[in-house]
Amino acid sequence: MKIVAFSDIHGKYGKIIEFLKENQVDLVILTGDITHFGPSELAGEILNEIASFDVPVLAIPGNCDPVDLYDSIDNSNAINIHGRSVTIKNIGICGFGGSNPTPFKTPLEFEEVEIYDQAKKALEEVKDSKVTLFVTHAPPVDTKTDILPSGDHVGSMSIRKIIEELNPTINVCGHIHESRSTDKIGETEVINPGMTSDGHACVINIDDSDEDNIKVESEIIEI
Repeated sequence: MKIVAFSDIHGKYGKIIEFLKENQVDLVILTGDITHFGPSELAGEILNEIASFDVPVLAIPGNCDPVDLYDSIDNSNAINIHGRSVTIKNIGICGFGGSNPTPFKTPLEFEEVEIYDQAKKALEEVKDSKVTLFVTHAPPVDTKTDILPSGDHVGSMSIRKIIEELNPTINVCGHIHESRSTDKIGETEVINPGMTSDGHACVINIDDSDEDNIKVESEIIEI
């Protein structure tokens, strides 16, 4: 299975369309900030256009998306995985959108305790899958994926704690545009692909031809 993850679209999705015209993929994941503070209707348009390539689309909102974006995802041709999980073949996928609190009071922020309770519950639903993908908008704290230019780490303590406790295969995140990178927490690979509008995405290839030895490879690519 070839999965492509896009983060921080902020309403600019032309590069996604061009990529899907030129590449065959099995699943698209959007890790939040689909719009730049709305409108919610735009998210529906974006999701439906991406899904028109006859590929399943899983999505979560970001902190810069309006609160009612949940409904836009639910009413589109994409699948909303915010606080929810799905299983595709041997792959368990769950998500949690928005972010931990920021100084900017953006529309969709959650206290750490709320992130921990809801995101952990979603991941627990698929923890026994052969491969688990934990899709979050906020990166885990104290990694290469959550560093501001000032050097401050601003990721979520709860996301990190959940990863340490449940050990998903991969955590795909976003939110911190300047921190396009990969890192590890235990055996979990953490990937922040950077802003889609800057021409980056993440590709995850899962070879499950041998169910006893599933191979997972990922990389950040230019699009």
